[in-house]
Amino acid sequence: MSVNNTVAALLAANRTLILDGALATELEARGCDLSDPLWSAKVLIENPELIYQVHLDYFNAGAQCAITASYQATPLGFQRRGLNQQQSLALIAKSVQLAQQARSDYLAQHPQAAPLLIAGSVGPYGAYLADGSEYRGDYSLPQEEMIAFHRPRIAALAEAGVDLLACETLPSFSELQALLALLQEFPTLGAWFAFTLRDSQHLSDGTPLTQVLAALHGNPQVLAIGINCIALENVTPALRQLATLTDKPLLVYPNSGEHYDAVTKTWHACGSESGSLIEQIGEWQNVGARLIGGCCRTTPQDIRQIAARLIP
Repeated sequence: MSVNNTVAALLAANRTLILDGALATELEARGCDLSDPLWSAKVLIENPELIYQVHLDYFNAGAQCAITASYQATPLGFQRRGLNQQQSLALIAKSVQLAQQARSDYLAQHPQAAPLLIAGSVGPYGAYLADGSEYRGDYSLPQEEMIAFHRPRIAALAEAGVDLLACETLPSFSELQALLALLQEFPTLGAWFAFTLRDSQHLSDGTPLTQVLAALHGNPQVLAIGINCIALENVTPALRQLATLTDKPLLVYPNSGEHYDAVTKTWHACGSESGSLIEQIGEWQNVGARLIGGCCRTTPQDIRQIAARLIP
């Protein structure tokens, strides 16, 4: 069985694939309280219509790929709320259905925009821990336990019909290896892998990117490789390093330019000299980024500006 490489098909017709932006930021702007271990997955339970609306707003802004609200949606996390396995998996499937409905409704009005992709978000184990460790990678599980943690969510996303997986905000090489092993159980499903970094040469847990890319580069199920949820000033050096290590499409969806304090769970202006996200888009394209969007604190307006700024 061959991998369904939806990314390659789109990139054959476009220099750049435009991703969406932050989900949680928009949900908070619409009144949701996300100070919760489930984060945006909490809204799958309480107000799923808002998630649909955010996806639709990003498609209207020019996004060609929606990332589902499943980043922190896991059976273990939902179990803390008293939900059983069946209810948990139904909520994960719901995250896909909301994005699919937004895509269908957008394409009904803009058929020329097809194809549009749905990427099933697979957040790291550190996101489930809800202690900021997705930016450190200082956690470990035996590989079989890590696979068991991720398997039910990935199975639910695959069954619900995602076009690909977004294995994102990954800080840990051992977790990345577990996800690669698990992907073999879904041989037609492709994924992108996006990491958090300690610096432009190392994953957050300290693993050299040369070692990380050696594990990813030859795998046909890995459709794109890159970085997300990192500070703007780290993007270009990291992309330059990645470009020397792989010829797979590079992706980047960084934060807005503010820095996150995982202890206080607050955002702060960083006073960076690196310029804004929009100002750096052309540079990222020139370095080799083919999939570009936004992560925390970005909005549909940012994606609209990215779509306007990108070189077709």
